[in-house]
Amino acid sequence: MAVPTKSEQTRELIAKTALRLFRERGYEATTMRVIAAEAGVSVGNAYYYFSSKEELIQLYYEHSQDDHTEACRAVLEREREFRARLLGVVRARIDVLQPYKEFAGKFFKYAAEPTSPLSPFSAESAPIRDAAVAVYREVVEGSTLKADAEIRADLPELLWLYSMGVILHWVYDSSPDAAKTYRLIERTVPLIDRLVALARVPGMRGIVREALATYRDLRT
Repeated sequence: MAVPTKSEQTRELIAKTALRLFRERGYEATTMRVIAAEAGVSVGNAYYYFSSKEELIQLYYEHSQDDHTEACRAVLEREREFRARLLGVVRARIDVLQPYKEFAGKFFKYAAEPTSPLSPFSAESAPIRDAAVAVYREVVEGSTLKADAEIRADLPELLWLYSMGVILHWVYDSSPDAAKTYRLIERTVPLIDRLVALARVPGMRGIVREALATYRDLRT
């Protein structure tokens, strides 16, 4: 394994310091000047590696997604049933986010702004979004789920949107250890499993296709 260069070490130090400060102090209070001071580098040096706080938040997104992908590995290797795979993956999403609960609550107003580059739906967030959807594609493709090709094609992105709804609930969840959010997951995953199964019923296929067509029109 190659030894990281001094430049790489400095960049990693700034990134780790920023992520820690975001978690401890929140987004507004963590300025580039504060990050630089905590990391023991000049402000100019901090800006050399990261042009803005927004770029550092994108790095937080990337690290969080990497952690989620890794946390899903065991359940995806062990389970083949669609319901069990989805349940494990969505629960793992909240497990990974839990240490950042306080930060997420304060930061949400920035990510919720439609024009913000920090929005999970922004162009800047596209690589992280694609990586997240890829996890749900693995949930579907590695399962024993029986579904039409048309449904299987759109299902990973729809599951990601479902997970975003769960995260939104988690942001506002004040129950101890996010108990209500975990209960929401436990109750809604079986419903999704049943809805996907219903899509195979002859009388439901036309309705499902129409719903998917509407979704595609709104997405473009």
